[in-house]
Amino acid sequence: MTTTTNPLDTLRGAVRGTVVTRGDPSYDESRRVYNALHDRRPAAVVHAVDAGDVMAAVLHAREHSLPLAVRGGSHSVAGFGTVDDGLVVDLSRMRGVRVDPEARTARAEGGATWGDFNHATHAFGLATTGGVVSTTGIGGLTLGGGMGHLARRCGLSCDNLIAADVVTAEGTLVSCDAERHPDLFWALRGGGGNFGVAVSLAYRLHPVDHVFGGLTCYPLGPDVARAWQRMNEDAPVELNTILVMALGPEEPFLPERWHGRPICAAFTCFSGPTADDEKVLGLLDGLGPVVGRFMERMPYPVINTLFDEQLPPGLFHYWKGAFSRDLSDGAIDAHMAFGETMPSMESDTAIFPIDGACHEVGPEETAFAYRDAVFSHSIGGTWTDPADSEADIAWTRAYEKALRPHTEQGGYVNFMDDDDQDRVRVNYRQNFDRLRAVKRRYDPDNVFRLNQNIVP
Repeated sequence: MTTTTNPLDTLRGAVRGTVVTRGDPSYDESRRVYNALHDRRPAAVVHAVDAGDVMAAVLHAREHSLPLAVRGGSHSVAGFGTVDDGLVVDLSRMRGVRVDPEARTARAEGGATWGDFNHATHAFGLATTGGVVSTTGIGGLTLGGGMGHLARRCGLSCDNLIAADVVTAEGTLVSCDAERHPDLFWALRGGGGNFGVAVSLAYRLHPVDHVFGGLTCYPLGPDVARAWQRMNEDAPVELNTILVMALGPEEPFLPERWHGRPICAAFTCFSGPTADDEKVLGLLDGLGPVVGRFMERMPYPVINTLFDEQLPPGLFHYWKGAFSRDLSDGAIDAHMAFGETMPSMESDTAIFPIDGACHEVGPEETAFAYRDAVFSHSIGGTWTDPADSEADIAWTRAYEKALRPHTEQGGYVNFMDDDDQDRVRVNYRQNFDRLRAVKRRYDPDNVFRLNQNIVP
């Protein structure tokens, strides 16, 4: 008598974590991702607890020709952390962070969020650049480049990556840094999830304890944008302000008459000395008439939580991105026009400064190609009712189309959606051919293709 072994039973026997499949009580929870626009039904979700589990899952996907999705913090706006009828490797149980305060480094597991990371490093008065929402995963943000509150002072997240452990398409664990597998290490710093599963990432840290931060709001208008650009040109690198166009939040610091009305806001993080806080307020006052403000000294990890309640899991998101070397009149006009028609309270546009320390790294030193860009534009269509999906997606596409003549050809891969595959080459610009060569070496069969994909 012969028996046939269920492949999923074999997978369950090969991992220490759990394998969730259709019909299991936790299936709906396991398949859920941050962006509710992507309601997909994978064949299985592997909740990995260590690198061995990830290796087993990758080998299983290869052997059975299953599309493979990798999920860290689950924030992929494009929905790359899930897949229909395929295998999801979920790293959310791998969240440990170990800090070496003397060396000023930290090594974190691939499922850690920036909240996890900031909590661990703040105990030693240290930090590195990492996003603006604490529930974002460190892996996806870093592999795409990594912008955040400390970018002008400390560089991008990927500029502070000093080593990584990666499970490759062959199911092997490769440790890489500037000396070991330097081609893979180069590609990881901006090349996205094309080359493997980053199960461990090591970072350089910087002395950052408390910061002066928060939100200063102004009426929506082109003069605010122009003044912000001028301020940014001369501001010390410790001053990082993100220009936001949104509808006025229903918060106590903003008068009720501005709730739901189009505004500009300066989302500020100043990591300089307390003695200069008043100077920062003076600079912010110079951007335009202030209609509301929340600014205070806070521990650095707190500033990455300020928008967590406004952006919980389960919202619908559709985003676009662009780079620019300046804010031209045409770009400002486009931002103002679409800022006036912001479709929901949850939607916003954010313009991130990426100068300062970001420009101290050459355009070919990492895979992040746009070192000559000064700004990164995020057009964030976000809504709560699925009935609004068609209209809000159309609004975002029209916005990006209007902005495109005034920006560079490419944009930040972490702001791109799943219909932007035709932009991959321009997103990587002069580094694309080299990235493709690394892809051919480490993933010639394109196992890791659910991303802004570099086809081998």
